[in-house]
Amino acid sequence: MAKIQCNVISYTLQRTVDITIILPTVTIPESLFEKGKIHHEYPEKLPVLYLLHGYGNNHAQWSGYTGVELYAEERKIAVVMISGENKRYLSNPEDDFETFIQKELPEFITNTFPISNRKEDTYIAGLSMGGYGALYHGLTTSDQYQAIGAFSPAIEMESTAISLFDVIDKTKTAPPIYIACGENDFLYEQNTAFVERLIEKGYEHTWLSVPEFQHEWRFWDQQIEAFLDWIPRTDYYKRTKRSV
Repeated sequence: MAKIQCNVISYTLQRTVDITIILPTVTIPESLFEKGKIHHEYPEKLPVLYLLHGYGNNHAQWSGYTGVELYAEERKIAVVMISGENKRYLSNPEDDFETFIQKELPEFITNTFPISNRKEDTYIAGLSMGGYGALYHGLTTSDQYQAIGAFSPAIEMESTAISLFDVIDKTKTAPPIYIACGENDFLYEQNTAFVERLIEKGYEHTWLSVPEFQHEWRFWDQQIEAFLDWIPRTDYYKRTKRSV
């Protein structure tokens, strides 16, 4: 596995952005002791998960508090994590985060690394504020993502944020959605109300209401692994899973 940390100048945001990319290996350790064999050759481009952090966090939290690096390596999927600051992954007069996430970020990632740009290979997920961001972008640009994951998502943020209920009401099509929340989470009622709206709209979704958990990393660690096993995959590496 390669873990790459970049500080990239964004033409959209007009400043640098911290990004962490996890790239699974496909020939090591199998070829480690075979002299003359290429050790870093990808038969096909990798599927990718764009993974968003919560309020007050940055690009490093997901890999610091969960086993996402191991899970990605086992399942042969790239993971991209950015520092979204506390901007809710929405545009504002100073920052065009929507263009950055929907256009510039995938453009940079797929042109720099062995990562697919196909919708069928692209997923978006996040926790809390990042769950809000994943739902917002996954629903408003549904032609870019094969599936959406939202773990304890902050469905209703402050009044200046765009309502996800309004987004879902205006949406005509949506990728499959995985949404999970602990029953002791302070956001639980928001989540159940949003799931009811998904049911009313008839959108394909998986809802997990999990007893005992609060707004916590142990829950999100479980859910990111479960989500990676749940996502619909058609890529070259979809059957690959081995102990690392």
